[in-house]
Amino acid sequence: MQTFDRATLLRDLKSYLTFLRSYGYTDIPLESNSSLNADSRNTDEVHPLNESTQPQSAMTKQTPAKKSTVPTLENIRTELGDCTRCKLSSGRKTIVFGSGNPRADLVFVGEGPGKDEDEQGFPFVGRAGKKLTEIIEKGMNLHREQDTYICNIVKCRPPGNRDPKEEEISACKPFLVKQLQAIRPLAIVALGKPAASTLLGRSVPITKERGTWHEFEGIPLMLTFHPAYLLRFYTLENRRAVMDDMNKVLKKMKG
Repeated sequence: MQTFDRATLLRDLKSYLTFLRSYGYTDIPLESNSSLNADSRNTDEVHPLNESTQPQSAMTKQTPAKKSTVPTLENIRTELGDCTRCKLSSGRKTIVFGSGNPRADLVFVGEGPGKDEDEQGFPFVGRAGKKLTEIIEKGMNLHREQDTYICNIVKCRPPGNRDPKEEEISACKPFLVKQLQAIRPLAIVALGKPAASTLLGRSVPITKERGTWHEFEGIPLMLTFHPAYLLRFYTLENRRAVMDDMNKVLKKMKG
């Protein structure tokens, strides 16, 4: 007859209790005439199913809590790692993942880092970034870091600040999607044609469709001009158009 030493029995028991707990069982009853072996002194070697030391009258099963399948921004950044999934990695100095409040009600999505962003590792910190901050804080009366989250469709700087190529967007888009799923904001603003086209999965004529509402995975999505476009074409008409778009966003967020 096969025999087992105490360490093996305790290990097997621990495994079985863990198995039961994974199925939602929290208590195992003892018969009224049963008792624990007084020689079993190392009781901490076996993890109980709950913290109660009182025997229960019957085995109970609770519905196990649902585990969230949505990763956190920290998890996503860890998964991204020192990314080499596309050719942009060879020319970058820094991965520009995103910045702001991970629980923000409003997310801005741009196209990609520029020179200043590549140097500092944060999105929208150059001239276009200052214009975006002005729109958020002066125009919308929000706090950039506390009330919004800002990221791009690609995390590495395209050479010469050109638009990202299709294969570069394809390599980076899964991380953008996970970011938006993790934050789950009340509204998303796509800044410019590349961001709008990426989120909608089609080529977007931004001058015709800015100011219109769409959806991304059930989240309201507003299309507007990129701040860099405003700097190049700094007309009263364009500035009013962007502020009209942002007022629509504020109204949508207020419900």
